Amino acid sequence: MSLTVRASGALFSPQFSRTFSAPKLTLLRFSKPSPSRFTPKINMSSSASAQPIVEHVVLFKVKDDTDPSKVNAMVNSLNGLASLNLTLHLTAGPLYRTRSSPIAFTHLLHSRYSTKDDLSTYNVHPNHLSMVKDSVLPICDDVMAVDWVAEDVQGPVAPPPGSAIRVTFLKLKENLGEESKSEILGVIKGIKGKFAEINQISTGENFSPARAKGYSIASLAVLPGVSELEGLDSKQELANVEKDKVKEHLESVIVLDYVVASPQSASL
Repeated sequence: MSLTVRASGALFSPQFSRTFSAPKLTLLRFSKPSPSRFTPKINMSSSASAQPIVEHVVLFKVKDDTDPSKVNAMVNSLNGLASLNLTLHLTAGPLYRTRSSPIAFTHLLHSRYSTKDDLSTYNVHPNHLSMVKDSVLPICDDVMAVDWVAEDVQGPVAPPPGSAIRVTFLKLKENLGEESKSEILGVIKGIKGKFAEINQISTGENFSPARAKGYSIASLAVLPGVSELEGLDSKQELANVEKDKVKEHLESVIVLDYVVASPQSASL
């Protein structure tokens, strides 16, 4: 795994970034799914109206020197959870890039639900529990999950293949008041209007603290692709203006980039 240290314009990230190249693993090709398996259960059109969405993001740190076939099996199993009727959207695979993180995560799962109850039911579903036991825990050193409700997500519920996703988790300083939290959420919500590259922004407070390692505010930005992600990072001066508005409230930041793969295949 290679490590590159360079200047970064990533929102809420430090002045340097760590880029971890993906492990040299084999190419896994999923069998072509039936139309119902990967089709979201609600309107996916780009003109979909704003609606509340429950976000679920899980980060995985695969053990060094894990057999590639076992990593493939994990990602295959994770993506297989898209067949559950509870999920509006689910994608899983290797991270594209790590901008800032105290833990060297390697993979990400992002899924969406209509309600907290749907997410709770998903978490205790037998297929989910057996997948975690058989495919995830044996090969992962660390797992982290953050859940939040985004009240006004606009656009498609399922980002199309090729979309770039930037996930940001914020750990706040102790004894921070509600007014400061509201200020931070307001700054994040306003980012979309300042950066044309972003198609969709989702943010909220984590409601699953036991699994989040102290990170309490989350955001997820969806961009058309990697080129737009690079364009976002080129606007360092504007990004610094936004970071300066909230950095005094922050203890730690995780910023990760992920690219949505086709459901038919994924490079692990």
